[in-house]
Amino acid sequence: MPEQTTNRPKTPLLDQINRPADLKSLSDSQLAQVANELRSETISAVSTTGGHLGAGLGVVELTVALHAVFDTPRDKLVWDVSHQCYPHKILTERRDRIRSLRMKDGLSGFTKRSESPYDPFGAAHSSTSISAALGFSVARDLGGVVPEGLGDGIAVIGDGSMSAGMAFEAMNNAGHLGKRLFVILNDNEMSIAPPVGALSSYLSRLYAEEPFQELKAAAKGAVSLLPEPFREGAKRAKDMLKGMTVGGTLFESLGFSYIGPIDGHDLSQLLPVLRTVKTRATGPVLIHVLTKKGKGYAPAEAARDKGHATAKFDVVTGEQKKTPSNAPSYTGVFGDELVKLAAKDDKICAVTAAMPDGTGLNLFAERYPSRCFDVGIAEQHGVTFSAALAAGGMKPFCAMYSTFLQRGYDQVVHDVAIQRLPVRFAIDRAGLVGADGATHAGSFDVGFMANLPGMVVMAAADEAELVHMVATAAAHNDGPIAFRYPRGEGEGVEMPDEPQVLEIGKGRTIQSGSRVALLSFGTRLGEVRKAAEALSAKGITPTIADARFAKPLDREMILDLATNHEALITIEEGAVGGFGSHVAQLLADEGVFDRGLKYRSMVLPDTFIDQASPADMYKVAGMDAAQIEAKVLDVLGVATIGEKRA
Repeated sequence: MPEQTTNRPKTPLLDQINRPADLKSLSDSQLAQVANELRSETISAVSTTGGHLGAGLGVVELTVALHAVFDTPRDKLVWDVSHQCYPHKILTERRDRIRSLRMKDGLSGFTKRSESPYDPFGAAHSSTSISAALGFSVARDLGGVVPEGLGDGIAVIGDGSMSAGMAFEAMNNAGHLGKRLFVILNDNEMSIAPPVGALSSYLSRLYAEEPFQELKAAAKGAVSLLPEPFREGAKRAKDMLKGMTVGGTLFESLGFSYIGPIDGHDLSQLLPVLRTVKTRATGPVLIHVLTKKGKGYAPAEAARDKGHATAKFDVVTGEQKKTPSNAPSYTGVFGDELVKLAAKDDKICAVTAAMPDGTGLNLFAERYPSRCFDVGIAEQHGVTFSAALAAGGMKPFCAMYSTFLQRGYDQVVHDVAIQRLPVRFAIDRAGLVGADGATHAGSFDVGFMANLPGMVVMAAADEAELVHMVATAAAHNDGPIAFRYPRGEGEGVEMPDEPQVLEIGKGRTIQSGSRVALLSFGTRLGEVRKAAEALSAKGITPTIADARFAKPLDREMILDLATNHEALITIEEGAVGGFGSHVAQLLADEGVFDRGLKYRSMVLPDTFIDQASPADMYKVAGMDAAQIEAKVLDVLGVATIGEKRA
């Protein structure tokens, strides 16, 4: 893949580093120079590829220190979420490919086991790192064998990720097992949105009120510093002061030795601490490191999200090079419509999990702050919280990316569906999402939602349909309802003046034809239309229908299509087991196949598709207009595209 070579920063010392082992011969001052050059190289690379910038800039010094002190890949360095791993990739034999980040056939934007032995555990969702590092530590002690060897387990986890229950489950288990394990708490007061909750406040208080060094000095001294009620015994005073100065009470109660907080951008603090714990630790250790997201690049530091995710940008100005669009984004359409409905109905409220901007709820939060809840990275809690809001007479919209809703699936079943509570699930990023790759694809939600009794499942074919579906969800009080929509811009269709509340379980016919019916569910409808145009030039005019609903199905429409056509093809942006499977079940139950209907279902292939543009990904998936056309010709027995049969 050709790389741009202009405007590269000068990195003389970094140029000599081919792998982490090369860092071990450098002095501490040279390591500081490597960090400065690594920051410049990271900024330069992301300016040409786009991607997650702020998180990586916040851990440059930490990345250098960890690789200089520990022995990767024998020691297993696990980055939580791993959107901060670009500096790590530059240091681990991948610098020559760093300008292919998030591109087709390029480096993943996250850690990936198949990409490098320096990525011992892949990630892109949060809060998994401590569990993984503990697993490596236990495997080491049980005699596990891997090609690179098994050394220490090291997890680097952000304060936002610590709000998820899984992180505490892992820490509780690690403290119980007592294995040698290192957890680096990267405390930057940011996840994607500013972190929320009591834990974040607790971490902030550790260093916001008094300088750490002053408290530490006080701890050596007088009992007389304490208020009168606490002067009853020297031991009690010492214990209380220890809790104040170190701030580790919470973590130590879980069985961890706590060190910190320390400055994560000061190698003179990082290196001695890491060297000491590497030499002396016998059990689990938590090192609390304070960092600044976007550190060292003014445009990122000044941005509201600290440069979390960017398009390609100009390094000098920080200005992003985004292609203008004539159509609104699906996320924006959802957010705008929900605000309009909330103005008329004070029972409408919104819940998201650390993604208020990503889910389009930022405007709702500004307009109706008392009715908008960012629960942090805690999807399980978010779903059950929404269920109880519904049980309490509110109309909650639980807005989550498809890929993150997976994390709350037991709660969708147990707390929402079984109790038939009218939670409205706004499922963003449905289908294939592009540069984030397989970890963020919304491939499975139709399958795991539509098989739940009483669940209504809709998919918008375009942005106007999404407006109708938001209104339909708001009006639906007889159990849970979900609607899905993709990332990116809409089709550019005319928007309705007023939303229409759709009849539950009713689809629509787009065009009437003969021989073959194309039944679309979701935004592949645009590609279906293109395929139909190409087919009409070959004398084949298919019927096109938009299902709108995967649950309940429009039985009357589907059976009519099956009766009046020799072939029926369903098209959906989801994995097997979704809409097409439900249609096949209906047709089988009604004995339609006994009468010779030719039926095909176009779904995502049974593989995880690597990052590329969405168009390229759908081409790989076999679901673009040309492949829909080819499927029709094949099912009708047309041997070649140039050949027609009457």
